[in-house]
Amino acid sequence: MKFSVQAGNPLEFDTPALIIGCGTDPAGTPLFDAISAALGGVPGRMYESKEFTGKPGSVKVIHTLGALPAQRIVLVGVGDPGEVTPEKIRRGAGAAAQALVAARVCSAASVLHQIAPVAGLLEASLEGVSLGSYRYDCYKTKDRQEVLLQEVTVLCAGVDEAERIAPVAAAVETVCSAVRMSRDLVSAPGNLATPAYLAEKAGQIAERGGMACTVLAVQELARLGMGALLAVGQGSQHPPVLAVLEYRGINDGSNPVVLVGKGITFDTGGISLKPGANMELMKHDMAGAAAVLGTLQAAAALRLRINLVGLVPLAENMPDGEAYKPGDVVTTLSGQTVEINNTDAEGRLILCDALQYAHRFQPAAIIDLATLTGACVVALGHNATGAMGNDGELLASLLRAGEATGERLWELPLWEEYGELMKSDIADLKNAGGPSAGTISAGWFLKQFVGTNKWVHLDIAGTAWEDKGRHYLPKGATGVGVRLLVKYLQGIAG
Repeated sequence: MKFSVQAGNPLEFDTPALIIGCGTDPAGTPLFDAISAALGGVPGRMYESKEFTGKPGSVKVIHTLGALPAQRIVLVGVGDPGEVTPEKIRRGAGAAAQALVAARVCSAASVLHQIAPVAGLLEASLEGVSLGSYRYDCYKTKDRQEVLLQEVTVLCAGVDEAERIAPVAAAVETVCSAVRMSRDLVSAPGNLATPAYLAEKAGQIAERGGMACTVLAVQELARLGMGALLAVGQGSQHPPVLAVLEYRGINDGSNPVVLVGKGITFDTGGISLKPGANMELMKHDMAGAAAVLGTLQAAAALRLRINLVGLVPLAENMPDGEAYKPGDVVTTLSGQTVEINNTDAEGRLILCDALQYAHRFQPAAIIDLATLTGACVVALGHNATGAMGNDGELLASLLRAGEATGERLWELPLWEEYGELMKSDIADLKNAGGPSAGTISAGWFLKQFVGTNKWVHLDIAGTAWEDKGRHYLPKGATGVGVRLLVKYLQGIAG
C-alpha cells in the first residue's frame, strides 16, 4: 500500500472515500457537523437512532451522492475522544480498510489521526489501513478479490505540516510492507515454502537491502556440529539449512543485536505425529523466521543506525524412515546432549543450535521468536505473546515496544525450579518436560544455550495466526513481531 501526504480541506477533497474519526457524541465537532449538514443531517440521525454509536472499532460507510467531493464518508468510531489510544485508532482504521475492500474501493483519504491530540495516532491510522486491507488469495482462480485498497492520502492543514509528517508516513509504509511480506511467507503453502525456498527469499531480501547473506547447507551444519538442527530435518526430502543475514547500519565497531527465528516450514510432529485436525495450519510454524526476515528488510530500508544479525534455522519435520525418533540422543552445537522424548518438541532443537551459533557474533543482545508451544495459547490465548529472558532491561524495552505497537507481551517466570522438568536420566537434557508449565520449560531449555548473553525469548504461538479475522488482523498470518522489533530497534538505534 502507498501513502501520500497532502495539504487540503477534507470538505473539498475529491476522493472515493474520506475516513474520519467519530466519538460517542460528535455534535459540536466542526468537521462532523459540516459533513452532517452537507448530507442533510443523515450522520446525526444515525447517532439518534443508534444505527451508529461511535463505539471503538465500529464503522459506517455513507454515500454522499454528490453532496460532497468525497464519494463516501467512512465514519470510524473511537469511543470517548478523551480516551483515544493509538491501538483504538489502529483497530478502527483496520476495520475501515476491510469495509472499503468489501466495497471495492481502491483509494481513500484520511483525517482519522486528527480526532485527538495524542502522539502516535498518524502512524497507528496508517498501520491499520495497510494491515487491515491485506489479502492472501493468490491461489484463487474464482471469487478472487481483484480490487484492493492500494493508496491512502493523509490530509493535513498546511504545507508545513505535510512536509513534517511525510517522512513518518514513508516510514510506516516501509514497515507495513515488511509485515505484509512476512504474512505472505507464513501464508505460503508448505509445498512451496520449503527450507530452500525460504533460504532463497532470505538471499533476495539481503540483496535488496545491501546485506550479507550466507546459507549453511547440510555438510557445513554437520562440520560445525549442529546435531539438533540436523536431527529435526533428517526425515524430510528437503534438507535443513541455516540462513545468516548481516546488516551493518553503523561502522563504529558496536556489537550487533542478533535476531533468531524458528523456521519449521511444515510440522507434522514427526514420529510423535500430530492429530490430523487442523494440521494444515502447521505451515505457519515458520512465523518466527518470517518475522526475522521482515525485521531485517525493514531495518535495511529504514537505514537504522544499528548492526543486526538474523539467524534463520530452517527445517521440515517429517516422519519417514530416516526421521529422528523418541529415545534418540542428539549432540548440539554447544556440546550438550539432548534426549528426544517428543519429536513434536522440535522448535527448541533447531533454535538451540542457532542460539549457540549466535555467540560468535559477540551479540549486544539476542532475541528469538518462535511458534514454540501450544501451552502458550492455553496460558495467554491469542492476545499476547509470551516473553521470558535473563535481562530485565531488555525485557522492559520489548514490553514497552509491545504496548506501543499493539503487539503486547506478557512476561512469564523462568525460575531454575522449572529446570527439573527438563532433566534426563541418560543425557544432559531432554527436549520436553511434560504437560506442566510447557511454555516455561521450553524457555528454560533455550536458556541453556545463550550463555551470559542478554537474551529474550518470545513465544508467538498464539499471536502468529488469526483464526477468524478482526480489525487490522484479517484471517490468516498476522506478521507479528516485525513492528514490535522495529520499534525496539528504533529506540536503541538513536
